[in-house]
Amino acid sequence: MRRTGLTATAAATVLLTAACAGGPAAQGGDDTASPAPGPSGAASAPPTAGAATDRPVPPPPAEGSVDVTRTVATGLPSPWGLAPLPDGDFLVSSRDEATILRVDGESGATTRVGEVPGVQPGGEGGLLGIALGPGAGSGQLYAYFTSASDNRVVRMNYQPQRPEGQQLGAPDAVVRDIPKAQTHNGGRMVFGPDGMLYVGTGDAGTGGDAQDPDSLAGKILRVQPDGSPPQDGNVGDGSLVYSLGHRNVQGLAFDGAGRLWASEFGQNTWDEVNLIEPGGNYGWPEVEGEAGEEGFTDPVAQWRPEEASPSGLAWAEGSLWLAGLRGERLWRIPLDGTELVAEPQAFLQGEYGRLRTVAAADGNGLWLVTSNTDGRGDPADGDDRILELTVE
Repeated sequence: MRRTGLTATAAATVLLTAACAGGPAAQGGDDTASPAPGPSGAASAPPTAGAATDRPVPPPPAEGSVDVTRTVATGLPSPWGLAPLPDGDFLVSSRDEATILRVDGESGATTRVGEVPGVQPGGEGGLLGIALGPGAGSGQLYAYFTSASDNRVVRMNYQPQRPEGQQLGAPDAVVRDIPKAQTHNGGRMVFGPDGMLYVGTGDAGTGGDAQDPDSLAGKILRVQPDGSPPQDGNVGDGSLVYSLGHRNVQGLAFDGAGRLWASEFGQNTWDEVNLIEPGGNYGWPEVEGEAGEEGFTDPVAQWRPEEASPSGLAWAEGSLWLAGLRGERLWRIPLDGTELVAEPQAFLQGEYGRLRTVAAADGNGLWLVTSNTDGRGDPADGDDRILELTVE
């Protein structure tokens, strides 16, 4: 599949964008590994700075396997984001209740960490992705949420020693003025090996904003932990915009060589997984799926919306793993570097309903979060749940 970047002139235009710019609040499709945590539950400092590395990663076999080892937790209300903690527990965000729960990784028991103030749930908006802050002992939790006026990223002190329900400090806004709407709010975040926070946004139902370098809609943002534009000498210094032309980014993951991948909803034709390059233009709304047009980057893999409606994305055992909402299946995408080893392989089709979030676990494991209580699913007894998977 053909992959092209922006021309030098276009890339310069995109990457000299002002830090934060607003935009208006289309239908179609479905709503539709960070650094290792340190002892406090915050992520440890990244081992290297920069983006992708040249470390060789052996390709996986063409076909893999998935085994559901156990159900870790049940009865979770509208879960969206998941942040594994170093002791085997999890923090889980509830989109509609604007709360964060701590889930015991062995018993599945939940305790209420706290409620995030300022969240205004509605449609696909609410309390979305969460990520543990970088730096051993930082004790900071980042959250992406929909407010009354915008989508935004905040950071809060996480203090697990405090009483239940009172473990979150006041939110400090890191990024503001990401356009909001009933649909296409983005919301996934991940810290990269360079210590920067990468944030996926949606077009908020206005496709043209994805091509507008002065809007934060339909973009992947790259920001310092305090929310300021990077100033590390890499492409994009002085701007939050890392890539553009996205309809609704729902998954972000770094592979074993430090490359960034993203999943996003298409409209009616193609959902996508993309290899993200700085300054890359991924085509929306001018193109959807593989188009081979000059100036736009084609996806590495694509599906019909009924097969995917992709959400969370993770890297494990040489493959990307993609959680599907409308598709109700887990996709394995085996890669040799940046190329497909074989066609993507589907698992768990229809067994657990809508799948929202997938995260890498120790060894050859994954954590998988269902999404049947989000208003679009058909909840079964025990929904929603966290599953532990063993994959190859």
